[in-house]
Amino acid sequence: MITILCFGDSNTYGSNPDGSPPRHPYGVRWTTRLQQILGTGFQIIEEGMGGRTTVWEDPLEPGRCGMTFLPVALQSHKPLDLVILSLGTNDCKNFFSASERVIARGMNRLVETVRRFDYGPAAAPKILIVSPIHMGKEVSHSIFESVDEESARKARQLAPYYREIAVKNGCEFLDASTVAGPGSDQLHMDGAGHKALAEAIAAIASALFI
Repeated sequence: MITILCFGDSNTYGSNPDGSPPRHPYGVRWTTRLQQILGTGFQIIEEGMGGRTTVWEDPLEPGRCGMTFLPVALQSHKPLDLVILSLGTNDCKNFFSASERVIARGMNRLVETVRRFDYGPAAAPKILIVSPIHMGKEVSHSIFESVDEESARKARQLAPYYREIAVKNGCEFLDASTVAGPGSDQLHMDGAGHKALAEAIAAIASALFI
């Protein structure tokens, strides 16, 4: 069985932009759609958390630093065949004041963590870097007070930097903004977005393992 760890933020968790229900149900969020597409020869592990960053500790939402929790997830679920790293939106929050290049360095730290982790006799997993969807045009007027127009600009510029990290490290790469966008809350994908993202990731996983 091929085991895939999906390590991400609220769009991996499945936050619903309409808010009812707060989380997309099984079969709607992209992680579970991915399971359905790939079938029983794959095990998809969901590790999404709202507010998660690459390397920053959020003073307003403690416990969201991806760099802190990633080794725990790797230890809990090893051996792994593929790790999907889907983070960056929350790094664009205004109070972090991180440039696109600095955010990409945070993603690079996560890639290094996956590569250097002790998997025992098993081989290190392959890595897929997913650059996040863009924020909506009205995000500065949304309920999310930590993101503004500058945050949205940074999110739109992340893909080339993430692609560079992927090429340098021999990782797979997907720009999620090419297949999906935000729903009514300007930040999270609706069901159609989750479906499109799942299909794009399934194509990459199938090419790697089937």
